[in-house]
Amino acid sequence: MKKSAYRKVIILFFIVIAQFLIAYIGLAFYYRNAFEYGTWINGVYCTGKSIEEVNKDLSDKFEYEGITIYDRDQNAYQITAGEIDYQYDFTGALELYLDMQNSWLWVDCLWKVRNDELKPATIYDDQAFEECFNNMSFISQGEKEDGRFEIVKTDNGYELVDERRGLLDIDAAKRLVEAAVKDAESCINLEEEGCYYDMELTDEMQAVLNEWELVKAFQDCHIVYQIGDDKIPVDASVVCDWILLEEDGSFALDKKGKLQLRENAVEEFIDKLADEYDTVGKTRYFMSTRGDVVEVEGGIYGNQLDKETEAAYLTEAFIKKADEVHTPAYSQTAKQQGEDDIGNTYLEIDMTQQMMYYYLNGKLEVETPIVTGNTSRRMGTPSGVNYVYLKQTDRILRGEGYASHVNFWMPVKGNIGIHDAAWRSTYGGQIYQTNGSHGCINTPYDAMTKIYDMVEVGTPVVMFY
Repeated sequence: MKKSAYRKVIILFFIVIAQFLIAYIGLAFYYRNAFEYGTWINGVYCTGKSIEEVNKDLSDKFEYEGITIYDRDQNAYQITAGEIDYQYDFTGALELYLDMQNSWLWVDCLWKVRNDELKPATIYDDQAFEECFNNMSFISQGEKEDGRFEIVKTDNGYELVDERRGLLDIDAAKRLVEAAVKDAESCINLEEEGCYYDMELTDEMQAVLNEWELVKAFQDCHIVYQIGDDKIPVDASVVCDWILLEEDGSFALDKKGKLQLRENAVEEFIDKLADEYDTVGKTRYFMSTRGDVVEVEGGIYGNQLDKETEAAYLTEAFIKKADEVHTPAYSQTAKQQGEDDIGNTYLEIDMTQQMMYYYLNGKLEVETPIVTGNTSRRMGTPSGVNYVYLKQTDRILRGEGYASHVNFWMPVKGNIGIHDAAWRSTYGGQIYQTNGSHGCINTPYDAMTKIYDMVEVGTPVVMFY
């Protein structure tokens, strides 16, 4: 009885062993063409799946829109997958992965999880890639046999064009971009990848660099002219024209190897400044009280730079490299400096309307009819922007054939002035055409009293028809 039971146990043991071996061998053969238990690839569960099934799952999940390329200035350029007919397939990578799998040791997978990343094999249109790459602007900028290294004149003065630094190695860049596309990378930074280089400094370049140091020091100027509200910098854009040049355009050096100040260069700048900001006799466009803009030419009022003084100042300040804001000296000054030298306090004499207006800080204070010079006798009061240069009371005005007493006298240009006229009872209208003055501005006594008390010496007088 005991032998029979023992025999049954032995038979049962071998049956179990046989079944296990059959199952083990069966799974081993099964995993020869399928992925083992616990296999994850690119986040896809692959256990028991064939290469074709996993390839489809991975391809459905994989997305590649193309690559973004950054140059050294961090400008971004793109090559899209569609532009180069980009295609991909995981079959080759999966076959290698499966070949590395030992199906006879599948039982090991019961105790661990395999989570791996695979990259697909990629194909794309080489010609399309070449066109896309070559059409990028940073490629054309990098296509230089030699980097420029020279001094050039610009609107901001002389500048050193140094293109020997940061040159692009186009071949290296292309190889790196191609590799990145094949690896399905989404971006690449050419500077970080070492695609830029600097040219060696040659003896010729060193000579240019030495010359540039001289030019840079010469045009290092920080003087600012303050004229009214305007600030006019005397900087590199200005003083670059002060450098003496040889006939061939090269820089003229003195015996010590220094740059030279061109003769009359400073005076030319002062002349140009005066042309723009001197206002004596300048044509002005004036908004009249009657409502139109009138063109007023001539007159003695305005600003006039003292050119000699300013040329001496600027020469010295430039040589000693002054850094300052400078208010220029004037041989004549108006109430205000700058292009608008009239301001909002002035006398306006409208000789067509035969009216005079006094504005104080923009407010009309006095409005009165007047009588100006007799036009029929060619004594018409001249137009122009003048100014009150004197105030007197109790004066005798003398001229050819007359001597007239006036209580208030305010000359504005030579012998032409504003005064009361006791001999007149009416003003305005057309009186001036046949019975006008000798050129002065006859004003009613009451209005003249107000004007005399309010108007200061130096007040501009705008006179026009």
